[in-house]
Amino acid sequence: MMSQLWSKGIGLFRTLWRELAKFGVVGGVAFIIDSGIFIWLISGPMADSHVKSKAIAVAVATLFSWIGNRYWTFRHQRTKTRSRELVMFVVMNLIGLGIQSGCVAFSYYVLGLTSTQASFISGSVIGMILAMCFRFVAYKFWVFTGETVAVR
Repeated sequence: MMSQLWSKGIGLFRTLWRELAKFGVVGGVAFIIDSGIFIWLISGPMADSHVKSKAIAVAVATLFSWIGNRYWTFRHQRTKTRSRELVMFVVMNLIGLGIQSGCVAFSYYVLGLTSTQASFISGSVIGMILAMCFRFVAYKFWVFTGETVAVR
């Protein structure tokens, strides 16, 4: 009984660890996409619109994230109804966008930190960390909820 429980616990840890690692890689690339676009926008064409710039950057990074997470991180848990999965992914990412943009808005409007650096730290560091934690849980339990299939 105890060896079975131990074995199942180890298997769960290995599965979760692989998912976390893949999620981290996809998230790291999405972070680079998000941050690069955000810095470019607030340093140039949208210098007066930090919150909108963050929203645009997150939207582009989200498209990449959808592809990476659907076809790599959670490929063993994809659902048969791609449209339901996509809608849930978009909803969860809108919440993530709200978290990140909210951090920029709080920093910019409440704290009065209006520099490019302050907006980057609040949106792409603090907001990203908070949104990443939310997204992993959301993807695991609400988005990619198909039957687990053994994938090599």
